[in-house]
Amino acid sequence: MKEGLQLGEQKGKLEGETAVLARLISRRFGSISTETRNRLEKATLEQLELWADRILDASSLEQLFQDN
Repeated sequence: MKEGLQLGEQKGKLEGETAVLARLISRRFGSISTETRNRLEKATLEQLELWADRILDASSLEQLFQDN
């Protein structure tokens, strides 16, 4: 049961990070393409956190996703 709870928490955190980052990308760079949305949904928590850190400095989506 504890393991199920942890998996649920992890999934919830991933979904939350994805939603916030999608919103930030949309505000900064305009509407999100299907390709970008798919990339966000397939990302690890570590990737999402890295991209969230980069969002303020990136001048393009290419720069945001650089090396990922």
